[in-house]
Amino acid sequence: MDTTSIRIWDLPIRIFHWTLVASIGFAWFTAETGGNWMEWHERTGIFILSLVIWRIIWGFVGSDTARFTQFLKSPFYALHHVQEMRQQATAYHAGHNPLGAWMVIALLAMILVQGMTGLFATDDIATEGPLAHLVSSSTSETLTRLHHLGFNIIMILASIHVAAVLFYRFAKHTNLIKPMVLGTADWPNAQQPQPEKLQFKAAWIGLVLWVGVYVILNLVLKLAA
Repeated sequence: MDTTSIRIWDLPIRIFHWTLVASIGFAWFTAETGGNWMEWHERTGIFILSLVIWRIIWGFVGSDTARFTQFLKSPFYALHHVQEMRQQATAYHAGHNPLGAWMVIALLAMILVQGMTGLFATDDIATEGPLAHLVSSSTSETLTRLHHLGFNIIMILASIHVAAVLFYRFAKHTNLIKPMVLGTADWPNAQQPQPEKLQFKAAWIGLVLWVGVYVILNLVLKLAA
């Protein structure tokens, strides 16, 4: 098949994606291990929270394919994409497809909620979130239960996401992993026109923005402690 290499994802988005995956895995490990690892669980949770906040901001000021206005469509577009998936040919999208876009929003929202509840959570033994002292013990316990439930929901959403990627790879012969690793996708020339020239932000802008988010977040938490 005749294809053209098209740049899809910028470096900040790719680093964000895989760093988030690794961080969630490490957060799970520290929570399951417990003990002294809970200090690292808290640090990792704050780090993940900074990543999600950065991604939300990048969704407004970042590269074209990272912007919510570029990939987030109405649910009707998502339903139409489901119909497209039944066809033999694959409808290519420069970035998230209409259905995947809503999965991105769901994951970001759940991870954000997970991070926020973690700030107020407690294990009633030796570990509590940096803001747990600001709420009553009953409220902290409720948020802790939501924190545990939230992780299960995130795992369900992540499993659906991975299953969709595998479906595209083996059923639709579309590699969605390569663009998220290398930044480029093999765009079929004969199937549909190439996307208009996309604009990408410099990687250093994304890095500076994340550093700012991380520093401010930790400063706010320290002041509230």
